[in-house]
Amino acid sequence: MNSFFGKVLSKEQLVNDISSLKKKSKKIVFTNGCFDILHPGHVSYLAEARSLGDILVVGLDTDESVRKLKGESRPIQNQEARAKVLTSLRSVDYVCFFGEGNPEPLIEAIVPDVLVKGGDWQPEQIRGSKFVRASGGEVKSLKFVEGNSTTNIVGKIKEQN
Repeated sequence: MNSFFGKVLSKEQLVNDISSLKKKSKKIVFTNGCFDILHPGHVSYLAEARSLGDILVVGLDTDESVRKLKGESRPIQNQEARAKVLTSLRSVDYVCFFGEGNPEPLIEAIVPDVLVKGGDWQPEQIRGSKFVRASGGEVKSLKFVEGNSTTNIVGKIKEQN
């Protein structure tokens, strides 16, 4: 796997890095998603998530996981392309793929201090929220930027063809 600036790690590598960072009292923020076509809503959301701590970890759905969540026509970009775009953002410190369709095993492995999702999620609906709270962490639903969605972008492209 090409690590794109050393930011894309396996689960095992990520756990080791996060463990070292926690020993240095770094506050770890975790979010997850497909991030298929990066848009201004994603960029704002990731910057806000990063502002909540010292390190932002993005759990990135594998291609197979995206197909299960979004349908056979997705993802538009493969997981390596999506990871490369994410790792180019200053706000993103690490990316780790997960294919379970469920980020909870990854969340439980790194035990973030803050778990975040977009405003279309209520905190109690966020996968891993019970675990993070039980571990002494916070769960936050960040503001949703209206009019920004990959599904809408794909729809506009289809309309133009």
